[in-house]
Amino acid sequence: MNPFTYVRAANSDDAIATLTREPQAMFIAGGTNILDLMKEGVHTPSQLVDIRKLPSTEIVTKDNGGIRIGATLRNSDAAYNSLVQERYPVLSEAILAGASAQLRNMATVGGNLMQRTRCSYFHDTAFACNKRQPGSGCAALEGFNRMHAVLGTSEHCIAAHPSDMCVALVALDAVVQTQGPRGERSIPITDFHLLPGETPHLETVLEHGEIITAVDLPEMPLAWRSHYLKIRDRASYAFALVSAAVVLEIDEEVIRNARIALGGVGTKPWRSLEAEQVLVGAPATQETFTAAADAAMQEARPYRHNQFKIELAKRTLEEALKTVAAISGGQA
Repeated sequence: MNPFTYVRAANSDDAIATLTREPQAMFIAGGTNILDLMKEGVHTPSQLVDIRKLPSTEIVTKDNGGIRIGATLRNSDAAYNSLVQERYPVLSEAILAGASAQLRNMATVGGNLMQRTRCSYFHDTAFACNKRQPGSGCAALEGFNRMHAVLGTSEHCIAAHPSDMCVALVALDAVVQTQGPRGERSIPITDFHLLPGETPHLETVLEHGEIITAVDLPEMPLAWRSHYLKIRDRASYAFALVSAAVVLEIDEEVIRNARIALGGVGTKPWRSLEAEQVLVGAPATQETFTAAADAAMQEARPYRHNQFKIELAKRTLEEALKTVAAISGGQA
């Protein structure tokens, strides 16, 4: 691990100013991702600016009926919060499906938004990786790419996004609140993460020195009828092969509203507008769910070792749809 200095920020203005002065500095909160990357030589910051003690650790109800989740709130506290469990169960399920209890007790909501890919070629500096070193190539394209993405890929990067929480946030139309050298921003979660394209080293729209302060969830009465289903190689502490976050509103066995997001298959948390278009206005039947799953994966592009993800994602989405339909009183 390279030498670095450490400072603890007193407030968000102090954190932003400190990071802005040092081009190679990085924020640290829970440290569950960045410390691993530093040990591996992927990240070599000159300074760590600790933001864990900033006063953004609460969940509050907003005047518009939604809730605001503080960026430095621990993932476990977010998952077990009564407002989240009652009004947005898909988010609680997604967080509890990620990592281990010990990691969830350290990791923060803002850090989860910023976690980097678990692509083994990204983590191993002996291999080429355009995400780690732009222009060096992508070893995963011809390598062992079983865990990699099939949606949103490019000839420069096929790494899958690892977060469970972000998949649920995409289904819930979350908005990321930030503060930076140029002021405050509200960023829709679907715009927060970037597709790799020709610049896979740019993963989010955040600028250097910009800090996540909170995540807003809109009032969404239909969200209590929701479910997160994660398929993985073992029962615990494994990243998703595929996952699905489903929010449905069903009235008289007709789907009136739908929010669909997928994990493990995209280079970013994947909102499937194609599946939603099939679902809305259609009867809540097996035939509709199958058509929606087919639509969700119609643009998928498999690689040598991950062809199986396409069919697995379809079946996972169908199962999640059936579960939410049963909750809503529709057909299952």
